[in-house]
Amino acid sequence: MSRRPRSIAINVGANTNLPGIRGPVYPDGRFEYLPIPEEQPTRRPVPTYGDLAVDVDLPEDVRDTPVHLDPEFAEYPTCERYSYGDDHGVKAGPLSELEAGDFLLFYATLTFHGDPDEAADWIASDWGAYLVGEFRVARAITGETYETLSADERAAFDNNAHVKRDPVDAKVLVEGDDSSRLYEYAVPLSSPDAGATANRLVTALSNDSGKGPWWRRRLWYDAHATAELRDVVERWPNCSLG
Repeated sequence: MSRRPRSIAINVGANTNLPGIRGPVYPDGRFEYLPIPEEQPTRRPVPTYGDLAVDVDLPEDVRDTPVHLDPEFAEYPTCERYSYGDDHGVKAGPLSELEAGDFLLFYATLTFHGDPDEAADWIASDWGAYLVGEFRVARAITGETYETLSADERAAFDNNAHVKRDPVDAKVLVEGDDSSRLYEYAVPLSSPDAGATANRLVTALSNDSGKGPWWRRRLWYDAHATAELRDVVERWPNCSLG
């Protein structure tokens, strides 16, 4: 009997600290994903916010800022594959234990843009935390393992932001398979009443209590919870959160 997949959700993307703005979420739930700035030296050129050509009103002083484009979604501007790297040991340990078939989910804080009277009833009126994409894991490896790989074996990570850094600083690297994707519609983790209030996808399904700044923490879903979460994600936005 095959093992049922598990999943981990982690926070990514631009926020009010870096670079000072969040990506937008619109009345129908569509959104724009924005990465954080790149703050470390790189061995190879990396794109700027202006290079991403996303439909976001960026401050002029941000447009020429290099971006730390991680996760990498194949369908996103300047990306090639599905890869994610992390240089933080606290997250690297659990991520390196993901197995093929598990899910690595990405969530971001997004700010509402548009007419409140036209907004879907699940969208937070100011800002909220939303699932924005997923990897179906092909493999997860430690930074030490990466250093032992041949050039062909490393190819899936060539365009990853941590591999472009000088030096390469990934403590874990995750490759997503071809079913991975950046979502079309954001899936809410926040209550529509307030971004800081977690909904049941956090409080009832994940390991997190939803107390305090839960939107900055890693969310773990066991096999049973993952199955329920997958059902929501696959049908969203044509279903309820239950």
